[in-house]
Amino acid sequence: MHDFAFIFAGFFVGFVVGLTGVGGGSLMTPLLIFMFGVKPYLAIGTDLLFAAFTKFGGSISLARARAIDWPVVLRTASGSVPAALATLYVLHRIGPAGAAVQQVMTTTLGVALLLTAVATLYKAIAGKSAPREIEPAALARAAQPRHWALPVLFGAVIGVLVTLTSVGAGAIGVLVLMLLYPALPLPRIVAADIAHAVPLTLVAGLGHASIGSVDWPLLVKLLAGSLPGIWLGSRLVLKAPDRVIRSLLSALLAYAGVKLMAI
Repeated sequence: MHDFAFIFAGFFVGFVVGLTGVGGGSLMTPLLIFMFGVKPYLAIGTDLLFAAFTKFGGSISLARARAIDWPVVLRTASGSVPAALATLYVLHRIGPAGAAVQQVMTTTLGVALLLTAVATLYKAIAGKSAPREIEPAALARAAQPRHWALPVLFGAVIGVLVTLTSVGAGAIGVLVLMLLYPALPLPRIVAADIAHAVPLTLVAGLGHASIGSVDWPLLVKLLAGSLPGIWLGSRLVLKAPDRVIRSLLSALLAYAGVKLMAI
């Protein structure tokens, strides 16, 4: 019964990630901690690899639809991946399972979820007037950042946050991309965010695996549900309105964030 619950949880989170760009760490990590009683450091490490494989599946579908602006992905990753490696080095030095480190992780995770809730609600509101398709020439201009250094800088912040908490590559990442690329259509921002999360969560997840922070049997069960879930969600992202989904998600994430900060 537990096995089916893990598979269903994976499918649900994968579907939401594909549809909205939100949900990897934001939903899965709290689910693992509160619903299944997984220790925070194991939940974070396992979720990072879960996100990497899940979003890789979504990226393939989006790439085939030519929905990913790769220069946007590369600029952000040039800041996030080195920052993730630096954070992993610190975790290697101090160890992930100590009480003090666990406390930092859960508190930071709670704050990250609250930020994600705000970001998700903002997108639900701002997405109302966002263009969904523009001409190719305008699309090329829209894929240029306000300043070349900003994607690298914000990418570094996301890299640290994701490595410590497994949260941030989704809603916070999309919010950052919305601010840096205001003329880019929302579906293309979601697509770039999903593609950017693949190298970031893979590097962070493998780093956590090297210090024993991954539950491999649990990961397999989650992926069994998430891969078909994100395939279905990413097929619908170009058509489905997401304002109601994002509003409900923001309430759920805020609740989880407050609960984590109270641990």
